[in-house]
Amino acid sequence: MNQTFQDELAGMLGERVSFSLPLREQHSHGEGYTAKGMPDAVVFAESTEQVASVLRLCRKHLVPVVPFGAGSSLEGHVAAVRGGVSLDLTRMNGILQVSAEALDCRVEAGVTREALNAHLRAGGLFFTVDPGADATIGGMAATRASGTNAVRYGTMRENVLGLTVVTPAGDVIRTGGRARKSSAGLDLTRLYVGSEGTLGVITEIQLRLQGLPEAIVAATCQFERFEDAVGTVTTALQSGLRMARIELLDEVQMRGCIGYSRLEGFEEKPTLFLEFHGSPSGVREDAEGMQELALAFNGNLFRHAERPEERTLLWKARHNCYHASKWLAPGKDNMGTDACVPLSEFSACINETKEDVRESGLVAPLVGHVGDGNFHLGIMHDPQDAEETARAEALAARVAERAIRYGGTCTGEHGIGLHKRRYMAAEHGAALDVMRAIKLALDPDNIMNPGKMLPDGPGG
Repeated sequence: MNQTFQDELAGMLGERVSFSLPLREQHSHGEGYTAKGMPDAVVFAESTEQVASVLRLCRKHLVPVVPFGAGSSLEGHVAAVRGGVSLDLTRMNGILQVSAEALDCRVEAGVTREALNAHLRAGGLFFTVDPGADATIGGMAATRASGTNAVRYGTMRENVLGLTVVTPAGDVIRTGGRARKSSAGLDLTRLYVGSEGTLGVITEIQLRLQGLPEAIVAATCQFERFEDAVGTVTTALQSGLRMARIELLDEVQMRGCIGYSRLEGFEEKPTLFLEFHGSPSGVREDAEGMQELALAFNGNLFRHAERPEERTLLWKARHNCYHASKWLAPGKDNMGTDACVPLSEFSACINETKEDVRESGLVAPLVGHVGDGNFHLGIMHDPQDAEETARAEALAARVAERAIRYGGTCTGEHGIGLHKRRYMAAEHGAALDVMRAIKLALDPDNIMNPGKMLPDGPGG
């Protein structure tokens, strides 16, 4: 980064730009198995117009731009591997419009998921995508986030209606709109959702909302055999039971949750965490139907949690799985990875994965959003131990490769970032060249989050 650019940036933004080492370090990585890349400057944008001005200046000087939200990404998305500007959008936290009649809202990119739902609650509404972390909505759109509610309500792909995007040239465009469907032109909204900051900067998001359910019932059920838990899930989905959440924790992950989250009354066994939304009679009927299915697959210790505080305890424990994994192996890092396969292949893929974990000799608890075939491994390792780290990386690689072999994807929700670029060719084949062509057309100078998502090649 040359001095002329720094002077122009500081002159344009004043105190909204920082060159301090602590702030640059803070913006050099996300969570999880971190890859660091130190930016040369951190910019705190406060409006779409400011983002546009920054991008025009960066393009003029060919300076890389890395969008930054809550910093909760797990695959190295926010590491400034080629230096440049870390563009922090957290000050863009306005909730611009909410329509209870249309069941939608428009927010700035820096609004967090929990802040949005706190605002919506008084109006009887909620935003459904729940990745666990209190991520920003802009970051969730950029990574096509998912989470525990996806089995009923879908991912960010289904819940983003439109966007405001600043292109690498500094132009401001709006994609999509408020209509629930359209046949007009190319679907640019879906192009930018999941683009991981490589095509432009998302500054506003139009979101689909839902009414708060009249009744919510959570439930848990434990199993002696992991295969029986998977069989219960598969049969429940085939039977049409209306589940809002259906999570599967293996016995290792349950040991961590029991210890870290102080879950009382649970054993270290494969466990389903369930939730049903609807009318009081409907959720009761679905919960009873699920209990009957679980019993048929030798499930036991089936119990309901209807009071809000009971449900909160359960789902807080589920969302704290990452920290519970670290509790299992003090002093070690969590190399979190995920994959997703067709439901018809889920049981075989999971069983093979668990056998692989056993043979690796590593502690690697498994948790799955089993309603949509997505699962996560938290591979614990000592980053100072080269041999153990190599085993952990090899295990993560086999998880990705196995998922692709079973007709799935190397990531169901974490995204590609840095760590999974090497699997893109195996998963996408010749379509990867089309992605590169799009990147080259929209960002010919390759200033937008360079070195991410696409393997080295034109536009990479």
